[in-house]
Amino acid sequence: MRYVKPLNLFNDLLKLKDVKRGRLLGLDVGDKYVGLAVSDTHNKIASPLSVLLRKKSNIDLMVDDFQSLISELSLVGFVVGYPFDRLRTNPDAVQVKLFVDDLCKTRKLEGLNYTYWDESFTSKNVEILLKPLNLHPVQSKTIVDKFAAVGILQGYLDYVNRKMKLEAAE
Repeated sequence: MRYVKPLNLFNDLLKLKDVKRGRLLGLDVGDKYVGLAVSDTHNKIASPLSVLLRKKSNIDLMVDDFQSLISELSLVGFVVGYPFDRLRTNPDAVQVKLFVDDLCKTRKLEGLNYTYWDESFTSKNVEILLKPLNLHPVQSKTIVDKFAAVGILQGYLDYVNRKMKLEAAE
């Protein structure tokens, strides 16, 4: 896996021929779970996908799951939610970096690019929407993780598509 700047991930995607142009996977990395969302084939709309159980001991199993998703969904990159913090004191930020480092260390996702995108308030927004539904806590948590990943990926897609549209108009 190789880190690229947010706009470069999308620009590289646009350079590919339509046949090779793939989709993006949004990740909301938490203590226990990783919420997943996938873009449509035009990379305009994010949809919830699933939740993976996260443990230090199962990183190889997670990588196997990612490899399956890459081939099934024609994924070309990951958009990883990152808690940007001006004071740089957020322990969640360290957790996200360690998770990505663990994925990279397996060397099983070579050729895949990833970038970080601000995840501010994505989980909190979903929690507020779900509160009136009075769901079971486990069910609520998995929904929150999936839809937080949607918020991260959709925020990224909106930004890069708007940026491309503005550049084309200039």
